Amino acid sequence: MKNTSLIGGIKENFPSGLVVFLVALPLCLGIALASGAPPLSGIIAGIVGGLVVGTISNSNISVSGPAAGLTAIVLTAITDLGAFELFLCAGIIAGLIQLVLGFVKAGSISNYFPNNVIEGMLAAIGIIIILKQIPHALGFDKDYEGHESIFDNGLNFGYFTELFGAVHPGAIIVTLVSIGILLAWDKIPTLRRMKMLPGALVAVVAGIVLNELFKMTGSSLAITPQHLVVLPVPQSAADFSNLIVMPDFAGFTNLKVWIVGATIAIVASIETLLCIEASDRLDAQRRITDTNLELKAQGIGNLISSFIGGLPMTSVVVRSSANANAGATSKLSAIIHGLLLLICVLSIPMILNLIPLATLAAVLLMVGYKLAKPATFKHFWHLGKFQFIPFVATVAAVVATDLLKGVGIGLAISVFYILQGNMKRAYYLSREKLDDADGITIKLAEEVSFLNKAAIKKTLKNIKPNSTVTIDARGTSYIATDVLEMIQDFANIRAKEEDISVELLGFKTSYKDYERDEDSHIVITHRRAM
Repeated sequence: MKNTSLIGGIKENFPSGLVVFLVALPLCLGIALASGAPPLSGIIAGIVGGLVVGTISNSNISVSGPAAGLTAIVLTAITDLGAFELFLCAGIIAGLIQLVLGFVKAGSISNYFPNNVIEGMLAAIGIIIILKQIPHALGFDKDYEGHESIFDNGLNFGYFTELFGAVHPGAIIVTLVSIGILLAWDKIPTLRRMKMLPGALVAVVAGIVLNELFKMTGSSLAITPQHLVVLPVPQSAADFSNLIVMPDFAGFTNLKVWIVGATIAIVASIETLLCIEASDRLDAQRRITDTNLELKAQGIGNLISSFIGGLPMTSVVVRSSANANAGATSKLSAIIHGLLLLICVLSIPMILNLIPLATLAAVLLMVGYKLAKPATFKHFWHLGKFQFIPFVATVAAVVATDLLKGVGIGLAISVFYILQGNMKRAYYLSREKLDDADGITIKLAEEVSFLNKAAIKKTLKNIKPNSTVTIDARGTSYIATDVLEMIQDFANIRAKEEDISVELLGFKTSYKDYERDEDSHIVITHRRAM
């Protein structure tokens, strides 16, 4: 019988919480740096995302924290407002709006995201993780962690030339050793059963030890400080309190602050709902998250984070996928990750600053591969073009632009194929071709909308003179008015002119003016009651 006690939950979820903590630490710092915000603001958002959102939300896999998708908005807003303290007011406003969205049940829009688009988003995030971690794995940390587009201002070939010209052998060794440890923990049953000693922690310790050995021996393989984790190291409680920025409540009188707050609320809510859908698909038990509760949790999280100087947050795919891959079984994992962030930032920042980014890159490379593994592409290929094309289009669009734009493009293409399929399934012919057919039965689908008009019109146009046509609507609950009028015109006018015998089955009494007579060639054998 499964152990459902708190201790049992800690035993199962501590390893995954530790892995997420290791992944989240550089992401929190990198996103704060990219946003033009104080370094500690990213850590604060990560702590609140774990402890507060993790506690309130009923998502078992999702992990919240500062999101790379908001960096451009945050950076522009801080620049325009002129002070981070004013921007924090926008975060408070965003949190309040998200709370309202949760209470009005706006989370239900997540039910309309197609699976192929969600899977495409996950695969794209995996590709982006791999592309963005290659520089860290090679010891060339020019870009920050977690950004959601690899093609900034077009594909920069000079960047790649610079990258491969500046590789660091020590970082490559640390990366390879770390990947070897992670693969061993993943493949060797004895190691895999050591739940309280995750492979990611062993890889991180090995990376620190290797680099310290390089430094002790004076080797050129030693990894320099700019390629290590960088946390602020306060010397006293006063120093630590000085790192925390409080909001300037005068910002609530500034219209720009309200506009920024609304923008963050909308973007953060959409990203969260997308990530929740993805996280539920990553859950081995396929549990369903209450998306309205999730919006409320995110709203409360953003309120608290902004009040104590943190960045705005969302549910984040990178951390959530790392959580799922590490074997998380409940939201306790996200809470543990937040607690570890808090404890380690307060107590051992000096030790954390010894971690090479190369070893963290190895952890994320494994996460990226599992999200974008070839088997996923093969699966959608076998499902047919209606599933594969929106899937691969979403992958390409998210990689080439960003998460929201890419998913929007994927949704548009998916809707196009849905509409196309709907138009094709508006009716069923008794014969596949109209050529040489003198007896034709057209069975209408359950719903026939204006989108089906063109297909039905083309079919009626191709019916030859002197034919017998049966249009069967007995299984149809709705027919658009313009389609009804088109059928009426065909039956009353063209059928008479071309000696076509038409039998209408199951149409509503809007056809009551039709009379069975020799001139019209219309036979109504069944009238549906109003």
